[in-house]
Amino acid sequence: MTALRQCRMPDLLRMSLCNLDILTENYDVHFYIEYMSRWPSLFTVCLNPDGDVIGYIMGKVEEDPAYLSFSDNYLPWHGHVTALTVAPQYRRLGIARLLTEAFERACDEQDAWFVDLFVRASNDRAITMYRKMGYSVYRRVVNYYSDNPTSNTAGEDALDMRKPMRRDKKRQHIRENGEDYRINPEDIYHG
Repeated sequence: MTALRQCRMPDLLRMSLCNLDILTENYDVHFYIEYMSRWPSLFTVCLNPDGDVIGYIMGKVEEDPAYLSFSDNYLPWHGHVTALTVAPQYRRLGIARLLTEAFERACDEQDAWFVDLFVRASNDRAITMYRKMGYSVYRRVVNYYSDNPTSNTAGEDALDMRKPMRRDKKRQHIRENGEDYRINPEDIYHG
């Protein structure tokens, strides 16, 4: 049996099972601490019966500054999944879905328009999983990732996937054929 709970400081030292994967981004400890302090309700861990961290999701709620509201790439108040990972031996058991659903509930409570996330274009399993959970591709960010662990090319595209939340009753923050809508990384505000 697994348990979900808010991430705590000691958990940061017990995440290695989850982070030993070429498709999982690893961050400096200060980055994790910033998320724990600024968005504690959006940093959730999954524990096995022994208390080991076997998965986690961390993210934030944010919006682009008002002066960018004229831009086609402006993002209103939304949830953003910064990292979602499950230890390899615990995958395909529904843990990623549980973590994502908890994150989406927290974003709904904060009145977000949608939840978005970036996934490597080559990560077919993750893309399929997100589609099954109701996410769709909003746009392709060309060469978003500077490395490409699955080939010899220099960089890799990211798919910006979104799922509308309760606030977006008219589904105005999703689009059809998002894979065909290409932008460059510099078109995204990184405040």
